[in-house]
Amino acid sequence: MIRFVGVCILLAATLTFAPGGTARPAQAGQLGPVDRAQLECLALNIYFEARSEPLAGQLAIAFTTLNRVADRQFPDTICGVVRQGGDEVQGRCQFSWWCDGKSDRVQEGDAWAEALHVARRALREPAPDPTRGALFFHVAGANPGWARDRELTARIGRHRFYR
Repeated sequence: MIRFVGVCILLAATLTFAPGGTARPAQAGQLGPVDRAQLECLALNIYFEARSEPLAGQLAIAFTTLNRVADRQFPDTICGVVRQGGDEVQGRCQFSWWCDGKSDRVQEGDAWAEALHVARRALREPAPDPTRGALFFHVAGANPGWARDRELTARIGRHRFYR
């Protein structure tokens, strides 16, 4: 929980982009830079996992990603979480879009703009978490074996969330 609070404090600061592509918290002297790449990784995860979902569903994906960043069993950066498992072997990634063999190029400009907006919002307004601390999710209708061993925390849009 302490790590989560620290990540939220770091990410919740108002972001302004500086020359060179980094976003700096409002009180940069205290927290250090937040890299634009981290924002883009979060937006890509929202875009590929939930671009057809309403705002609540997109925010839920964002919070699940940020919950993983805060949890010691996952990488401690957004991009590390999103890319966990590599990109060479299908089925080994945490997020299927990262290693499904399909292009990761954004094709829908409006959906991308919305994903960026949702990512910024999740980073600036970290509470309340609609997933209640979820670290995992799947699309409704799927029946992954791992779900039996986890607590269902929320049903939002087409996704089920677990911790």
